[in-house]
Amino acid sequence: MSFKKIKELRQAGKLDEALQMANQALKEAPDNIWNKRAAAWVYYDYLRKYAKPETFETFREYLINIRNLKMPEDEKMLFDKCAWQIGKLVFGMQKQENLDYGKINELFEIIRDFHFTKPSEAYSFIYKAFHKGYQNWSNYLTFADWWNFENLRSEDYLKEVFNGKKMMSIAEQAYIAYSKKLIEGEPIDPFGHQRVVDKEKIQAFLPKLEAIIEKHPEYQYPSYFKAKLLLALGNDDNALSTFLPFARQKRNDFWVWQLMAEIFSEDKDIQFSCYCKALSLTTPEDYLVKLRQTFAGMLIERSMYDEAKTEIQKIISTREENNWSLPAQLVQWTEQQWFKSAKTKKDNQDLYSNHIMQAEEILSQDIPEEIIVVEFVNENKSILSFVKDERKHGFFNYAGRLKNPRIGDLLKVRFNGEGRDGFYKILSVKKADANTSSDAMKDFEGKLRLIAPQNFGFIEDIFVEPKIIEEKKLTEGQVVKGRAILSFNKKKNEWGWKALALQ
Repeated sequence: MSFKKIKELRQAGKLDEALQMANQALKEAPDNIWNKRAAAWVYYDYLRKYAKPETFETFREYLINIRNLKMPEDEKMLFDKCAWQIGKLVFGMQKQENLDYGKINELFEIIRDFHFTKPSEAYSFIYKAFHKGYQNWSNYLTFADWWNFENLRSEDYLKEVFNGKKMMSIAEQAYIAYSKKLIEGEPIDPFGHQRVVDKEKIQAFLPKLEAIIEKHPEYQYPSYFKAKLLLALGNDDNALSTFLPFARQKRNDFWVWQLMAEIFSEDKDIQFSCYCKALSLTTPEDYLVKLRQTFAGMLIERSMYDEAKTEIQKIISTREENNWSLPAQLVQWTEQQWFKSAKTKKDNQDLYSNHIMQAEEILSQDIPEEIIVVEFVNENKSILSFVKDERKHGFFNYAGRLKNPRIGDLLKVRFNGEGRDGFYKILSVKKADANTSSDAMKDFEGKLRLIAPQNFGFIEDIFVEPKIIEEKKLTEGQVVKGRAILSFNKKKNEWGWKALALQ
């Protein structure tokens, strides 16, 4: 009888009377489920009334009362209704100038045993509310683990619209936030100046992040944070080697080169080339404003004012198109004399092109260099044939990577995988010292044995072409020394040596 009467009092807005009756019923029969339900719904009505930052203490009191009732799991409606009020309060608190995260922690601790419907719109609302201030919330990772991203709804993976603008989905925001907090690490001193990352936690999270990347390739940032997490796993000695395999896969994403610049923060030239590479790629301008601003600063340091002004003008144009404010640094630059006298170029593509090779070569640093010998050069097509040994030989395009290669040159090459029908792709190539050891090159000295009438000859097992014999006017039995190259004789279908140069 009391349950019905309490409900009537609630509906009539007589909450104090309903509360008094509900508490009395509980006192008389504290384990009676109907008494507990009646009290819980009265407490809920008070939550609705006090779900404001200025009445936090009262709200907390009634929330604790609901928790203490230890309602069974099947009371989903009650818990889900509470979720909306909790989220409403937390969102309100997030708007405060000085948010008290102690209060956020208190609310979280109270609701940890609540039986919300999972997944559900109400449960997602809880996440959105607590997520809002994650940047400065030290307990965020614990909260996110409790909430569990497996409870995201299909709707949570879709972009949202706010004030007419599309925003990234809450799912993408969630994975980004979790990644950021992992990278940030846990404080190990009272002031948070020193932090340590939990590598085991990163290892556990990476497969989940990789799954979201695979299922939602349209998401821009999860791959970026996968790269950041990979970097966090490596120490100073192996950060680059940890990152490189992933970087090669994502080499056409600008942020890969932005991260690469972070790795080489002590090498200004490589850092500069990484920014050039990043800006040379096809990327929506909205994503590049911060990167361009940093690069503009580098250009100013180098007194490259025309190039700097070109970058700054692009930033200003993009910000104006999006109705974004101009950073103070940008405004300061535009007021300086160098900016007023500098000339704006169409773009800085020529500058990028001059530096990207140095950046691209970084990707192959963990791949061993192989020593090869140039066997033939087609200058018109920028193709050269090479031989490393009897097992590896072929040809590749050297355009833009090597200047004036000559037959007999020793090269250090990093190959991009195995060759196909003799054609190889290369990651890097440069000339090696002439004294470098090679399986395809050897020095020789001995007496020439001429073969008439063809006029070719041999020095032991080394073949000497008629052209060399004629040019050097060599004679039978003459002692000759020089260098020989490993060569395949197609007629005899066998490998042998032939003289390349005589001393």
